[in-house]
Amino acid sequence: MATKAKNKNLHQAKNNKKDEFYTQLSDIENELRHYKEHFKNKVVYCNCDDPRVSNFFHYFSYNFEHLGLKKLIATCYKNQNADLFSQNDSEKAIYLEYYGDRNGNSVPDPEEIGIIELNGDGDFRSAESIELLKQADIIVTNPPFSLFREFIAQLIEYDKKFVIVGHQNAISYKEIFKLIKENNLWLGYGFKGGAGHFINTQYEDYATAGDHKEGMIRVSGVHWFTNLDISKRHEDLILYKKYNSQDYPSYENFNAINVDKTKDIPIDYDGFMGVPITFLDKYNPDQFEIIGLGISNSGIEIGVKPYTKEHKIYRKKVQKRGAVDGDLYMMISGEVTVPYARIIIKNKKL
Repeated sequence: MATKAKNKNLHQAKNNKKDEFYTQLSDIENELRHYKEHFKNKVVYCNCDDPRVSNFFHYFSYNFEHLGLKKLIATCYKNQNADLFSQNDSEKAIYLEYYGDRNGNSVPDPEEIGIIELNGDGDFRSAESIELLKQADIIVTNPPFSLFREFIAQLIEYDKKFVIVGHQNAISYKEIFKLIKENNLWLGYGFKGGAGHFINTQYEDYATAGDHKEGMIRVSGVHWFTNLDISKRHEDLILYKKYNSQDYPSYENFNAINVDKTKDIPIDYDGFMGVPITFLDKYNPDQFEIIGLGISNSGIEIGVKPYTKEHKIYRKKVQKRGAVDGDLYMMISGEVTVPYARIIIKNKKL
């Protein structure tokens, strides 16, 4: 199916709040193997997961002793049916508690899992869910993409550690970028190829042939967001290119050079640089300083100058996509060029 049609379905998912894409067990295993040291003697809460079918609950319950967990809790929004995609129309939701294997068979048997009815609908914002949140040390889940800002805000308010799935677009949200800039949130190890294959029977199967499964949908630009320290964020990005004005043009409305690819960051430039948002996947706060986001209102906040009247008129003639004040732009071969969103950084080691 054409990309346009795929995007239309994804937008419909967001508009209908049907963006609860269930994560594959293999993707959960690939990411969480890097965090083992953080889980010892901790209470883990999966608060956007039907506990009887969630792969997050499956992962933590089957690895309870291996990780040395203290307790596992899982809740979801009014899903009472065994069907993964029940209609959220049950009068009551439930939550599950698991304290580990009791009969020695290393399997989370039903009689070992406490099932408790909630008075409300199990929404992560409800008073009951918040009380469970207060008990938890680490939140691990795949929250609805449409509620990502609200979900993160709650975790920050209650000072919780977390490893959650989100879309790369969230980086440009003012509230999220502020947390990244202040080193209160960063990217995890990520999905292979920057795309995730999620279980979702609501839409046509877009999974690639090599990872095909009925009822799956491929979503590009997804990532893991966390505030747990991992070795990845302390690894220096190896730089090898040297600065020259031809390969690294300067912006017309901000004192910085443009870098189109993270791997091409010059090794010898000590000024401001505009790099792609994908730079955050390689970001080491000991190596680079994040100055700000060079896009729309965020760009204005860091001193990106507005377009002149002449540039606005000329830009409409040469640019297929629009831009607004606060976006960075360059003049190349007499034409205005507006790159995609850029993060402004500075090399701290020069």
